[in-house]
Amino acid sequence: MNLILLSEDDFIEPPHRVRLRGRRFTHIAEVHRAAAGDELAVGLLNGPAGTGRIVSVARDSIDMELHLDRTPPPPLPVTLVLALPRPKVLKRALVAAATLGIKRIFLINAYRVEKSFWKSPVMSRENVREYLMLGLEQARDTVMPDVSLRPRFKPFVEDELPEIARGSIALVAHPAASDPCPRSVQRPVVAAIGPEGGFIPYEIDLLRACGFTSVSLGARILRVETALPFFIAKLF
Repeated sequence: MNLILLSEDDFIEPPHRVRLRGRRFTHIAEVHRAAAGDELAVGLLNGPAGTGRIVSVARDSIDMELHLDRTPPPPLPVTLVLALPRPKVLKRALVAAATLGIKRIFLINAYRVEKSFWKSPVMSRENVREYLMLGLEQARDTVMPDVSLRPRFKPFVEDELPEIARGSIALVAHPAASDPCPRSVQRPVVAAIGPEGGFIPYEIDLLRACGFTSVSLGARILRVETALPFFIAKLF
């Protein structure tokens, strides 16, 4: 945990004093092994970052005084369109996306996405938020990404995606593509990544019809959790 994320509910004396319990208290006490007087990196969710000085440590809580004087790191100019992966992979993908600074994520259906994935407990609002928080903590970021679910592929691609991609470079990573992935792009990007096995030809055709270019990530076939950071690293 490189950053202790705070919420408005943590304040006991706004705007400078908070009390932390639960997972954050345990992490500070057992991993940082911090004591009264120590300072740690903190940030207010969707707000500024800075430092928190530990004022007191109780049996199950820590009080901090805050000095929030820094803006979070800038977001990555990427909208991620991700075919819903297996639940365990989804967790890793969301953590990675939040760590990289992606702030707009669409989880979509595809032919090779199993229907059961949409009913997984991993998809609960609370769990998705937890995974995103882990990514923010890793990157010392405070701005929560927006995640939208789109369980119908064709209506999303035909009715919403053209407007989402307007003014952006629209790319879909595809194992059968021949065009290389562009590098050092200077415009916003909409990056689409398919399920294990990739999008089927019909889905690629629909994406191309609304302005997407299919690009290759190389000769190797990558898992989703590897393709995501690899794709973004190539672009920027």
